[in-house]
Amino acid sequence: MRKKTWTRKLAVAALLACAVLVTGCGSGEKKDADTIQMTNVSYDPTREFYAFYNKMFEDYYKEKTGKKVEITQSHGGSGSQARSVLEGNEADVVTLALAHDITLIEDQGLIEEGWLEEFEGNSSPYTSTIVFLVRKGNEKGIQDWEDLTKSGVDVITPDPKSSGGACWNFLGAWEYADRKFGGDEAKIKEFVGDLYKNVLVMDSGARGATTTFVENGQGDVLIAWENEALLTLKEYPDEYELITPSVSIKAEPSVAIVDENAKKNGTQEVAKEYLQYLYSEDAQKLIGENFYRPSNQEILKTFGETFDLSVEMCTIDDFGGWDQAYEDYFADDKIFDEIYSK
Repeated sequence: MRKKTWTRKLAVAALLACAVLVTGCGSGEKKDADTIQMTNVSYDPTREFYAFYNKMFEDYYKEKTGKKVEITQSHGGSGSQARSVLEGNEADVVTLALAHDITLIEDQGLIEEGWLEEFEGNSSPYTSTIVFLVRKGNEKGIQDWEDLTKSGVDVITPDPKSSGGACWNFLGAWEYADRKFGGDEAKIKEFVGDLYKNVLVMDSGARGATTTFVENGQGDVLIAWENEALLTLKEYPDEYELITPSVSIKAEPSVAIVDENAKKNGTQEVAKEYLQYLYSEDAQKLIGENFYRPSNQEILKTFGETFDLSVEMCTIDDFGGWDQAYEDYFADDKIFDEIYSK
C-alpha cells in the first residue's frame, strides 16, 4: 500500500472546492442575479482537465457577457454517469467517454437528435488512445497485447459494463487479435479470453483502475487511457513506464448538451458556449497540456514530444460505429459476456 498521497487529488481539490458528485440536483438555479449554475457530468479521467478548463471558461464568459457562471463537476465510470442522468442527475452538458453513452440519453428524449454533428469532429473536441502502464524496469517484459495473455502477468483494466475506457481497451485488444489471426473469430475470442483470465481487478471506472494499480500497488500492467498514463508519469516520474502497443484505437470522447435539462434550467446558451469554447485555441492548448490529444491538428503537432503521433490506430468505424459495436460486444449476453463468463 502506498503511503504517498497522490498530489493530483490535492490539486483538483484546490481548484474545485465547490465541485461535488451530484445526483438529481437542479443546476439552473441562480445563487444571485448574476450567477448561473451549470452541471457537467463527465467520466473518470477528466477531473484534472475540467478543473482547469472550468476556471478558464468562467473567466472567458464573465469577460464576454458580464455574467458569472459556476460549473459543478461530476465524475465516474462513463456508463454509470450516463445512467445517473437517466435517473435524475440534471446535467446541463455531458462529456462522456464514448458516443454510445450519450446515445442512451438521447434515446430517452433528453438529448435532441443530431447532437453528434452539433460540434466539430463528431462532437469530440479531444481524443486519446489506449496504452499500457508498467512499473519501472518492466520486469515482465510487456511490449504488446500478446504479452498480456501470458501466464503470470496480472492485468488491471476496468469493467466495460460501467466504464467507457474499458470498452476502448477491449476493442483495442480485439483489433490486435483480429489482425493477428486474420479475422478468425474463434481464435480472436480465445486470445481476448486469455487476456481477461489475467485480469486481477476490474474496477467500475478508469480512475478506479489507476488507483488500484498506482496507489494500491496491484497488478503488473494497467491498460489505460494515454492521458491517464501520462498523468501518472508526471506524478511519479521514476516509478512507471508507458508502453505503446503495436496496434491501438483512436478513442473519441464525446460531448453534448442535455437539451431537456438545459431548457428547464435556462442554461441552453451557456451550455452551448461551454462546449464550443473547448475548440478555442486556448482550450485546445490546455487540452494538450492535460495529456489529451487536441482535435486541432496544428495544435496537436506542437505536442509531438508528448504524444507518439506515429502510433497505428484503428477507429470505431472499423467496428461499424458505436451503436453497432456496443450491440455486438457489450450488450447483455453478447461477446464480452460470452468471453468473460468462461
